[in-house]
Amino acid sequence: MLQGFAPLRPRGRPGRLRERRRLPQVLSLSQVEAILRAQRHLRDRLLFALLFQTGMRVGQALGMRHEDVVTWENRIEIVSREDNANGARGKGGEGSVPVGAELMRLYAHYMHVEYGSLDSDYVFVNLFAQPYGRPLRYQAVHQLVRRLRKDTGIGFTLHMLRHSRATDLLRHGVGVDVVARLLTHRSSTTTSQTYIHLDVDDLRAEFTRAGAWPAEDPR
Repeated sequence: MLQGFAPLRPRGRPGRLRERRRLPQVLSLSQVEAILRAQRHLRDRLLFALLFQTGMRVGQALGMRHEDVVTWENRIEIVSREDNANGARGKGGEGSVPVGAELMRLYAHYMHVEYGSLDSDYVFVNLFAQPYGRPLRYQAVHQLVRRLRKDTGIGFTLHMLRHSRATDLLRHGVGVDVVARLLTHRSSTTTSQTYIHLDVDDLRAEFTRAGAWPAEDPR
């Protein structure tokens, strides 16, 4: 009955619905502050503050050596190493990233109060569990995240600190090329494609900042 109205074989390739890009989840600054306040040790506060302020990946942080902390210039050297004793992976590029003086004071306080005379090249080491003095591993950090989720009631991941930092910088008008360098992305295109989730209010604020907002209708 329907013969002649519909082709027996489909012509061409079947259409495919475009998948919606999964947007990165971010934390508010008050949530980041709550996570930092919930830390019980200087080492852990330094680690989480470093992850947020630099946008560093946790593997890059766990592979950090003291020589990478340039205190007199308030900067951190991100170095990709293949020989980390804790299995930390320095995924991503390399580069120098600036940090605030407060973070450097926290590092110095940590070294004086908790690290002490321990002889290790690594910044983040086991200080409160065995094997004492060995470089901190992913498992220990993930256990810490689980405790912090329970203590703060904030369902977060370590990577959300990185996303939150990048989003906050973009919302404050920092250029994509600069944010890409901070995140050690090899291309700013990666940054642009990842952080397309800025909403209409963010766009409006950027237009206003650039003086590109259209004049209001006088009617």
